[in-house]
Amino acid sequence: MKLHGYFRSSASYRVRIALNLKGLRADQLSHHLRKGEQRDPAFLALNPQGLVPALQDDKGAVLTQSLAIIEWLDETHPEPPLLPKDPLHRAKVRAFAQAVACDIHPVQNLKVLARLRELGLPEEQVTGWAAWANREGLAACEALIANEPGPFCFGDTPTIADLCLVPQLFNARRFGVDVSAYPRLLRAEAAAQAMKAFTDAAPDRQPDAE
Repeated sequence: MKLHGYFRSSASYRVRIALNLKGLRADQLSHHLRKGEQRDPAFLALNPQGLVPALQDDKGAVLTQSLAIIEWLDETHPEPPLLPKDPLHRAKVRAFAQAVACDIHPVQNLKVLARLRELGLPEEQVTGWAAWANREGLAACEALIANEPGPFCFGDTPTIADLCLVPQLFNARRFGVDVSAYPRLLRAEAAAQAMKAFTDAAPDRQPDAE
């Protein structure tokens, strides 16, 4: 397999964790987002959105969107499972993951922040926007799992929720957010960071890390 990504991309980070948990190896192909390499014609031929990650399987099929990639990995390599078997619990895990991947992440990613800069907002307001998006979203996520058993987001094993949470907390810290306001999220993060699959996926451990 080949994973097209970028070391600091939180969506790529999610997929790296999933691959590690499944014990799968993928060759990493870096596309430097700040240099616009994701808009190169060769990459757009693989992913017309010009976003990372994209995963090519061993037959050359291309998958895009991190949550779709992770669920495909879970379906094709079911151990260890990243989604509960119970339909209600599965829906709750997916809802948490989507709260991060669909509601927090998109409004504070590089593409949106670049557009804010193009509109003439000063850098302080741009980073302030990103911090606000993280604070608001993480507060909701804290409430979503406040009564869920731990130590992970949903129980004693990591799920797709944890795969989304850990990279988002990394983002939040980059934008100066005081994450101590979210003790339940930090408890889940600590459980995850005790696992090699998570630490090996960290941005600073990647071959393209700057």
